[in-house]
Amino acid sequence: MTTGAAQPIVRATLEDVARAAGVSLATVDRVVNRREGVRAKTVARVEAAVAKLGYRADVAAARLARGQSFRFAFVLPSGSNSFMTNLTEQVQRTAEWLAGQRGFIDILHVDVFDPDVLAGALETLSPAYQGVAVIALDHPRVRAAIDELASRGVAVVTLVSDAPSARRLHYVGIDNPAAGRTAATLMGRFLAGGAGTVAVIAGSLSLRDHTERQFGFHQILSSEYPKLRALPVLEGRDDSDRTRELTAALLARHADLRGIYCCGAGNRGIADALEASGRAREVVWITHELTQHTRRSLVRGTLDAIINQDPGHEARSAARVLLAHCSGEPISPDQERIRIDIFLRDNLP
Repeated sequence: MTTGAAQPIVRATLEDVARAAGVSLATVDRVVNRREGVRAKTVARVEAAVAKLGYRADVAAARLARGQSFRFAFVLPSGSNSFMTNLTEQVQRTAEWLAGQRGFIDILHVDVFDPDVLAGALETLSPAYQGVAVIALDHPRVRAAIDELASRGVAVVTLVSDAPSARRLHYVGIDNPAAGRTAATLMGRFLAGGAGTVAVIAGSLSLRDHTERQFGFHQILSSEYPKLRALPVLEGRDDSDRTRELTAALLARHADLRGIYCCGAGNRGIADALEASGRAREVVWITHELTQHTRRSLVRGTLDAIINQDPGHEARSAARVLLAHCSGEPISPDQERIRIDIFLRDNLP
């Protein structure tokens, strides 16, 4: 039996559809783009040809033909947060793909912990942007800035941290209360019914993702592991020096400290303080985001588990949602759902 070389798949064109339906190219264009003025019988004939040929519109080519393009701003945190550095790199990679779709990304770095600074950045964005993706602070002034953008017809996607009462188009990120509950379940099982105190360190309780994570964590810890007492939440502003000082003080003040849950960043500081104290193997530490620093701590045994979200998936999802909205195309909810990953030392990618 002989086999020939694989034949390339040829994509059907509008001309092919017009030929198969026995109508003009202009008529096919009107039917495909859902414009009025075509008889129902002709519409049915064109749609049958579309289905038979498997025609799919080349949206990028159509935008090119119309001279249409879109520009988006990604407003990301300033500073040295490793996860946000990874996210910036993924947005840059996404920008390369998006350029082929006639979409263009500008990255703006601001202090997202300061509501006035973040709101000011949103309020002064160039009118050239049709869409914005922003690490949102759930604060009245930031919500008002998002609402103002929406009222001007600018699509806003919240990224990683949400502001759900604002007029944002879509939230791209994990289910943060579920992530916090997951961390609490891991903490309770790792401590195997033991008693003691557990510390919670957030970046800022003005960031909704951090607030929702600690809420979910307390929800499970208090109801299912009553022998473990959660200490008041501390804010490290995702700064390694600050979290080092906070962790060192916790270790010195609480001899019964059994666990630390970091629902933000600043993990290098926690690692340094734990290792300097000599208690790194007795205190269970659970944190968020797989970075080069948390990976190292996990391999060394200082860190016990990482709750992760994929920054590449988030960057691509935000770009897809903005592009689809501006193009009038549907999105696939399943494709845009960001999953929660759990990494232990044994399953690191």
